[in-house]
Amino acid sequence: MNRKTLLYGGLAAVSGLTGVGAAWWRMQTQDAAPGVGQPAKGGAPDAAVQAFWRSRFDTPTGESLSMESFRGKPMLLNFWATWCPPCVEELPMLDSFYSVNKAKNWQVIGLAVDQPSAVRKWLETRPLSFPVGMAGMAGTDLSRSLGNASGGLPFSAVFDAAGQMRHVKTGKVTPEDLLLWLKML
Repeated sequence: MNRKTLLYGGLAAVSGLTGVGAAWWRMQTQDAAPGVGQPAKGGAPDAAVQAFWRSRFDTPTGESLSMESFRGKPMLLNFWATWCPPCVEELPMLDSFYSVNKAKNWQVIGLAVDQPSAVRKWLETRPLSFPVGMAGMAGTDLSRSLGNASGGLPFSAVFDAAGQMRHVKTGKVTPEDLLLWLKML
């Protein structure tokens, strides 16, 4: 084979891999529905939601974080990881949302699908005001049980004060999502 054939073959392979990578990325970060997420009706079975409320997670520093202790407040639950660029991009906005709305009884909980050491290191330089629990790799299964069909990150679920899941979103949260969720609850 000559150099020209090898060059064109290499370019075709790179183009193909780029296309596959872009399709995979879109699938991982795509909204469950167009616009600002998807109403949770018909999403997670009630048994999955009830099991979530009985869950406990360790914090990055080793304390216990009981989900039951957050019942009675509207809650934004966010699954994230330090290695997920859209996850870490949205965290400052979620932290600001929590700071502004905690007086209105809103709660934000971050569940890290990650290693505790990586989360501790990340939080040392970018602390968050809201509680963070360690879901580990089991967090993917938990997020799927709550309606995250693709298992992609970030994934958010919104619960009303009665503990019912009202909205889900796969992909990065937007300011429009937060406004909708504030109005909804």
